[in-house]
Amino acid sequence: MKFEDNLAKLEDTVRRMESGELSLDQMIASFEEGRKLIDLCTKELEAIRLRIEKVTKDGGVEELQL
Repeated sequence: MKFEDNLAKLEDTVRRMESGELSLDQMIASFEEGRKLIDLCTKELEAIRLRIEKVTKDGGVEELQL
């Protein structure tokens, strides 16, 4: 799944949790799902940061601070 898809799914999960319409069991399941999505997004952002660093170092461009 793409970063954007995971982020959209995370935003939807948060919206459902904030709606107050979920039971406690649903809330816990949503929290677990959200935690997994955060981990996926974080890993993807780290991979992107490393790619940018590599490109900027290899290309002679000043390193970007993310």
